[in-house]
Amino acid sequence: MAAHNDLGIRGEQLAKSFLLKKGYAVLETNWRVGKAEIDLIVKKENILIFVEVKTRRNNTFGYPEEGVTAKKERMMFEAAGFYMRKIGYEEEIRFDIIAITMNPNQEIKHFRDAFFPGW
Repeated sequence: MAAHNDLGIRGEQLAKSFLLKKGYAVLETNWRVGKAEIDLIVKKENILIFVEVKTRRNNTFGYPEEGVTAKKERMMFEAAGFYMRKIGYEEEIRFDIIAITMNPNQEIKHFRDAFFPGW
């Protein structure tokens, strides 16, 4: 497996542990529909949360959260809609980003309600 894939997998594991420690219930990991993937689907306080995890070795080429593009937001929004229909969910949702920088010191930032794609 390529090194960048290993980094992404490690980041998703760190994000999952981070959220579990904060009291989130993890419902799904790497949930896919078509070409879209949602890294983590979690729930806390009756809010269904779709999480994108971005991990970088360092900030030389920008911060991890800057890697969430408008296209990624749209794909997550569409996948979230599909997931909600699948489970019959009609309550509150949000989209979060977990940004992880591995070096020089591991840093995890949680952006709650980071985006809500609108057309």
